[in-house]
Amino acid sequence: MQVILMERVAKLGQMGDIVDVKPGFARNYLLPQGKALTASNKNIDSFKAQKAQLETRNLETKKEAEDIGARLDGQTFIVIRSASDAGALYGSVTPRDAADVASDSGFSIDRKQVALIKPIKELGLHEMEVRMHPEVSAKIVLNVARSEEEAKLQATGKSIQELAAEEEAAAEFEIAELFDDMGAAAAEDLMEDSERNDDNSAAEIAETEEN
Repeated sequence: MQVILMERVAKLGQMGDIVDVKPGFARNYLLPQGKALTASNKNIDSFKAQKAQLETRNLETKKEAEDIGARLDGQTFIVIRSASDAGALYGSVTPRDAADVASDSGFSIDRKQVALIKPIKELGLHEMEVRMHPEVSAKIVLNVARSEEEAKLQATGKSIQELAAEEEAAAEFEIAELFDDMGAAAAEDLMEDSERNDDNSAAEIAETEEN
């Protein structure tokens, strides 16, 4: 099926190009979203008549997208989720979640603009792509954690496994110190008992000698 592109479409072509696509792709994606029109003579003539206007509008929206993308690119947003001690998420993190947290921070983003680079199934830092315009995209990072405190630690580059190992080591150190303190206290008691016994023995000997 031939269509005329109304905007740049990745891996297909630029605005105004007439390309061959699968009918299902055209009907389910390109045509409903206004990214293309069927390449009939009427539509081709209509596009030619509007080309200059469409190109001007595209440049305006591209400039606006570049301004927003420059501010958005590289931003990190925190998403709080429940997870196991091993870091596996009980729920899911979706493009809608990314759009929501970005919008809460002042960026107007629709979930359809967010593309998962890979499924998010565990805690940690995850990169996502936001398509601001057919020719402009930005990368954001979702810091998926169980709490704000954990998110701050993850932001330093530590994984949930490393954090758990550190907590376990700290707990073991505290227990070891407790036993050391208990041992030291017991040794002091023994020394005091020994000193008291020595004093008593000395007193008994002195008393015996006097008699």
